[in-house]
Amino acid sequence: MARPDKAAAVAELTEQFRSSSAAVLTEYRGLTVAQLKELRRSLGGNAQYAVVKNTLTKIAANEAGINTLDDLFAGPTAVAFVTGDPVESAKGLRDFAKDNPNLVIKGGVLDGKAMSADEIKKLADLESREVLLAKLAGAMKAKPSQAAALFQALPSKFVRTAEALRAKKEADEQGGAE
Repeated sequence: MARPDKAAAVAELTEQFRSSSAAVLTEYRGLTVAQLKELRRSLGGNAQYAVVKNTLTKIAANEAGINTLDDLFAGPTAVAFVTGDPVESAKGLRDFAKDNPNLVIKGGVLDGKAMSADEIKKLADLESREVLLAKLAGAMKAKPSQAAALFQALPSKFVRTAEALRAKKEADEQGGAE
């Protein structure tokens, strides 16, 4: 790899692998330029979809410390470099692949862990990070309010019981006095 343009391409790809939280490899054979443009839009703003050369990308991945993808670099390959929520990008890829069977998800890597195509599809089935955080916050808020309602119910139940006993005692005293 003596050519400077190839060295620059490898350096750029290496940086993309290092700065991405996830990378998904796909085969795009048979997709038109318009379809690739639509795919890039469907991935959202937190992913960059790039058609790459297998040899250079393999070298870049290895330089970035990712050597679990070597078997996936065969045939025409494109990589979705995800810098934000990987669930959103996985959903975009999955949904696009449903409508365009020419897009084949080969596999990828998430936070340094290799993922198969099936695992990426399972990732797409998850809810987004924001939705999961909102559900967690709701659950955390619900528990203290339930406890507060329980603690508030005890004194009021005690007062109602004491009042009922007092009323019964008065009724018994009045009934016994007659």
